[in-house]
Amino acid sequence: MRSSSLNIILALVLVFAFAIFNSVFILKEGSVGIVTRFGKVTRAADEGLNVSQPGLHFKIPFIDKVRVLDSRIQTLSANADRFVTAEKKDLIIDSYVKWKIKDPATYYLTTAGGNKLQAEELLRRRITNSLRSQIGKLTIHEIVSGQGKEALINNFDVEEPAVIGASKRDEVMQNALKDIGESAIELGIEIVDVRIKQINLPPEVSGSIYQRMRAERDAVAKLHRSQGRMEAETIRAQADREVIVKVAEAEKQARELKGEGDAEATRIYAQAYSKNPELFNFLKSMDAYRQSLQSGNDVIVLSPDNDFFNYFNNAKGQ
Repeated sequence: MRSSSLNIILALVLVFAFAIFNSVFILKEGSVGIVTRFGKVTRAADEGLNVSQPGLHFKIPFIDKVRVLDSRIQTLSANADRFVTAEKKDLIIDSYVKWKIKDPATYYLTTAGGNKLQAEELLRRRITNSLRSQIGKLTIHEIVSGQGKEALINNFDVEEPAVIGASKRDEVMQNALKDIGESAIELGIEIVDVRIKQINLPPEVSGSIYQRMRAERDAVAKLHRSQGRMEAETIRAQADREVIVKVAEAEKQARELKGEGDAEATRIYAQAYSKNPELFNFLKSMDAYRQSLQSGNDVIVLSPDNDFFNYFNNAKGQ
């Protein structure tokens, strides 16, 4: 009997604890909660939706349910889309938006119970429409400026290189932020920031642009090569001229030195001849014979009255 009473008491305690546990919910910082009862949203005394802020809250267990919404700043990266400028030129623009829930009640009602995917889809449409309106008012020359792809500008008949201009980019983003922000209020959303990440050419245009860039680079390369060949020919001609001048000067100096040497040799020969003509003639003859018999196999046939024998006969007589 006592054991049965204890079991009943224990069961009641467990049921009570479970009920208490299910009647309490905690919302973390950066989130809000919408309480629904039997599938319908509970409302406050002023007929507005009952929105629970971060902290500890109570609900009717097993009857009320809490839909937790993330109230932190979210990032929506819009898909790169094609936009048409005022001159009917196509550009591919990639952008993103920073947003957060400002009015949880409105957000809950307009997004099918706080469906984030539906909220982002609605925002994406507004972003595209706003940017399309902003870009459609500008020309390529107004959108692009600074430094970048020269061929892109040539293709679009503008004067400056193709990177989105900082001033116009800021103007487009500020206008889009204002435009999207006003329409997003209807969704209970606050637009924190709108940014354009990148502007590209359409794929069908890129090929012709790269071909033009390649042709321009080839033309510049050919110009540099021709200038290099011209400078090389000039340097080569100058070097050949200097070589000819230096060789001529060297030959001139060699002839002058040779002439001076021949003159000195002639003077020495004349001086030696004046002292002993007979000895001079003898030495000259010996030198001529030595030059003729250098190989060692040469034979000279001389007549008996040759001066060579006369020198030897004179030596014997003496």
